[in-house]
Amino acid sequence: MRTLQPEHPAHREAVARGPAVCFTCYYDAVHTRGTCPECLQDRLLPGPRNADGQPTCATCAQIPYDFHCERCDVEAGHHRGRLCARCALRDDLHGLLGGPPGSPARVGLVDSLCASERPESIFVWKRSPKVQALLGGLGDGTVPMTHEGLDSVDNKQAEHLRALLQHHGHLPPRDPYLPRFERWIDAKLDGLPDEVRQPVQHFATWHHLRRIRAKAAAGASMRGPVHSAKQEITETVKFLVWLHESYQRTAATCTQQDVDEWLATGPTTRSAIRTFFVLAKKSRLNTKVTIQHRAAKTSRSLSQDQRLAWIHELLTGTSESLPYRIAGMLLLLYAQPLVRVVELQTSVIDDGDEGMTITLGKHATDVPEPFASLLREHLAARPNLRTGAGPDSPWLFPSIRAGRHLHPNTVMDRLRDLGVNLLGARNRAIGELVLECPPSLVADALGYSAQVAFLHASKAAEPWARYAGRRLSAP
Repeated sequence: MRTLQPEHPAHREAVARGPAVCFTCYYDAVHTRGTCPECLQDRLLPGPRNADGQPTCATCAQIPYDFHCERCDVEAGHHRGRLCARCALRDDLHGLLGGPPGSPARVGLVDSLCASERPESIFVWKRSPKVQALLGGLGDGTVPMTHEGLDSVDNKQAEHLRALLQHHGHLPPRDPYLPRFERWIDAKLDGLPDEVRQPVQHFATWHHLRRIRAKAAAGASMRGPVHSAKQEITETVKFLVWLHESYQRTAATCTQQDVDEWLATGPTTRSAIRTFFVLAKKSRLNTKVTIQHRAAKTSRSLSQDQRLAWIHELLTGTSESLPYRIAGMLLLLYAQPLVRVVELQTSVIDDGDEGMTITLGKHATDVPEPFASLLREHLAARPNLRTGAGPDSPWLFPSIRAGRHLHPNTVMDRLRDLGVNLLGARNRAIGELVLECPPSLVADALGYSAQVAFLHASKAAEPWARYAGRRLSAP
């Protein structure tokens, strides 16, 4: 390794008694804490490794340098003068905020940023002009430290701070999908002709937005409802624009023939206009059009050999990083949809003397080896815990944003890129499980409804409908 000429006094003195080291090795040395094997004290361990290969503290290594911060007295590598990285970062944040913050929320913001396990990452983050402008606005009051104030900025930097403030209790929790949906509606309606905009606006606000606001107030997650609403609104806009441009007709004058032509000449997603016309009939806007509910003719599924091949790949292969392999295994072994997988908390896993179990439904389910070993490895080194959220994140798959889990689309995209058919994998997994156990037990164990489990059992040609009777009549 090429050695670098040390510039920091601590670096020079730390290596004065031994060979020169590069900056990377020095950085690792002044960020290693633990129990010194010589004096058995919990300290910084910048010294060379002893005969057993364990690093030692500065005193036992006879390093003639005091690593204590002159302000907070914490033993750590010095970042600026004799200040540790956290104290230096606090000074920089005060400068960007226009001085030491006075309000509890701004004090909490600084404390949260300085609490990061790697404060050096915040130094890099705050170099961004957008971050500096945001912190300046929060400091002088032009950007209120509220959800509405951060909405007015509307960039990734503001969302990062919002997540951090919510995680540490300085802002009340808020579902992120509702405000984005409100802004999306405004953007979607912008520029549409009045003949299209008016019925779509009524549909989007009086049906979808009102329903989603009620669900959000009840504490439900809005990801699924917002996604469904966006699709229905988008398809309705496409249809009404086509109708207006092709036949100069509106939602009120639309005919059954228009709808049939639209549905027959495009993808199946066009059937999402059904909800619009159901409501149009109720409101007497258009009582002539009827669209039947569309049911999928087939359901995608992997073969059992394909499922087993993917299980083997995710258990033993290196085609993807460990968190995504774990998520894929939960899909392939336990038929868990990825929107539910990312919401799992570490508390669902119990690793006791008799083995590991995972609770996905009403009762715990065994976790077989070698998947249990992979889960232990993941739990011991979950990623994204060195942000402002700290190591206390409850999520099995923490996000880079404080207090949040990975977005399901992130996991879906990674597994799709591998070639995994997500819906096919889930259908095959639950299909195999209901062949081995009564559907009602599978439903309870995996968090499915009994109706869904029996539907998959019926498709697998083993309904178990007379399971109890067969048990009683068996010799």
